[in-house]
Amino acid sequence: MTPTETVTEELLKADEFLRRHGDESGVELVKGRIVNCAPPDAPQGYTSCAITAHLSNFVRQHQLGRVFSHDTFVRTKRGEGGESVRGPDVAFVSFERLPAGELTKGPLPVPPNLVVEVRSPRDRISQLSAKASEYIEAGVTVVLVIDPDTESAAVYREDEFPIRMHNGDELTLPDVLPGFSVRVADLVT
Repeated sequence: MTPTETVTEELLKADEFLRRHGDESGVELVKGRIVNCAPPDAPQGYTSCAITAHLSNFVRQHQLGRVFSHDTFVRTKRGEGGESVRGPDVAFVSFERLPAGELTKGPLPVPPNLVVEVRSPRDRISQLSAKASEYIEAGVTVVLVIDPDTESAAVYREDEFPIRMHNGDELTLPDVLPGFSVRVADLVT
């Protein structure tokens, strides 16, 4: 190759990614490139399960929508600059966004109201902040990032600085789940 030649990597489209990897866990499409995600460690798995249980119980009791887990795919970017398909640890979609009834195969057809990401030891804060912003730009109302190691949570919303909460704080999400309340400590210990 001469110094003036360049090699360009063809970016994968979301539809092709889903065709190839739609039934896999631990893989995402980020700006057209496949990214393998490491499996959760014990604290991350426990925290993901705890938040899923708290959300599912509340959502079912009040018949508000559905809670998804285990990397249910969400399209976050389309078009120029590479498409992205993410697999959040937990997501909530209201019946207003996705009416009750039979679910179709594939990624969620609408952006969730709430996405929860649980920090693993390999995640950098800057990566998680960028991922939260990506979800917000895709139409997610609230993104919750929980860190089991520091027993804390950050709540992201459009046009607001993240709200940082610690293990003694009460987590409420009135804009997506009115009446929901859980201590951050109940999610991480």
